[in-house]
Amino acid sequence: MEEAELEALLEDLESDRVERKASLADRERIREAICAFANDLPGHGQPGVIFVGVDDRGNCVGRPITDDLLRSLADMRSDGNLVPFPTMVVEKRRLKGCELAVVMVYPSQDPPVRCRGRVWVRIGSRRAVASAEEERRLIERRRSRQQPFDLQPVGGATMDDLDLDLFRRVYLPAAVDPEIVTRNDREIEEQLASLRMVSSCRPPIVPTVLGVLVLGKDPTGFIPAAYVQFVRFDGTELTDAVLDAEKISGPLPELIPKLEAKIESHLRKARDVTSGPRELVMPDYPLVALQQVVRNALLHRNYEGTNAPVRINWFADRIEIHSPGGPYGQVSRENFGQPGVTDYRNPHLAEAMRNLGYVQKFGVGIPLARKALQENGNPPLDFAVEDNYVMAVIRRRP
Repeated sequence: MEEAELEALLEDLESDRVERKASLADRERIREAICAFANDLPGHGQPGVIFVGVDDRGNCVGRPITDDLLRSLADMRSDGNLVPFPTMVVEKRRLKGCELAVVMVYPSQDPPVRCRGRVWVRIGSRRAVASAEEERRLIERRRSRQQPFDLQPVGGATMDDLDLDLFRRVYLPAAVDPEIVTRNDREIEEQLASLRMVSSCRPPIVPTVLGVLVLGKDPTGFIPAAYVQFVRFDGTELTDAVLDAEKISGPLPELIPKLEAKIESHLRKARDVTSGPRELVMPDYPLVALQQVVRNALLHRNYEGTNAPVRINWFADRIEIHSPGGPYGQVSRENFGQPGVTDYRNPHLAEAMRNLGYVQKFGVGIPLARKALQENGNPPLDFAVEDNYVMAVIRRRP
């Protein structure tokens, strides 16, 4: 945004596109403001702006704008509290002689955005939790836009194909603030639409790809590749005898626990007698590393136009995890796995996995896996990155 436009917004005390903060003292309010601007309930189609370094009247408070402050603001985008994560720009600017941090938040293409399970909107100069009708307006606005694959309606699917008990029992309380759930008198169709599990709360009500993956009674009936093929070999080659093989499928809240229980059942532990008087029990692979890499494979894989599952091939000396679909967006072969470089082919599946607790913070899965392997004494994590698949190779601890 140009300097003149920012200065005009800074001085406009009536604008519903502006939030002013003296410091980062109340980070939660700043997150709520980001959420409200991303939802853009008034329909401005323009970014909302948060000025940090001024009081409520727009007067400079004279506090230094440090790199740490700017980094803290930027991290709010992907720290897991805002889902789906918003589009925003954080800059240090000098306006009317005052040094400020300026956060420009762009309207989301896929509202509603939630902050810690609540939909915040801007009503005049104040923030508020969205009413049922306001959420419906945001959902209808979403329908008119071109959606990513995970929000596209699934032809032939109906509400009967979704496990509504799983939704009420597991997903709804995980995704929405408990206080909102307690006093929620909305119809089930509205609740599903607000969380992107169906394309609309009004007929025709059709489950989305996300809804089928997260709540489908039989996801593979509509998305053939929505499963994991696990194979344990008695050796180091694909031609060696198979010790265990299983096709693991089901809605996401059931698939991931089943898959991770299977992985854990195959881990072996050895006593490390070289560590002094206390023996340490060390697994051949750290469970945390396997969890992070497998969850990454499920999250970032391509579900569109392929019948290939995620494959886990467990050999005597290594584990290979194959994920259909190559690099996406700003991620390339050259920068794959580098800290801070991430993009999402399935942004709303990322939101669902965050809600369910399988992602704590966006963009840290690979670093966590690498750290766990190093601490356990395993060789470094390797990747083979091709145009149509990514393979992670985790080698056994010597």
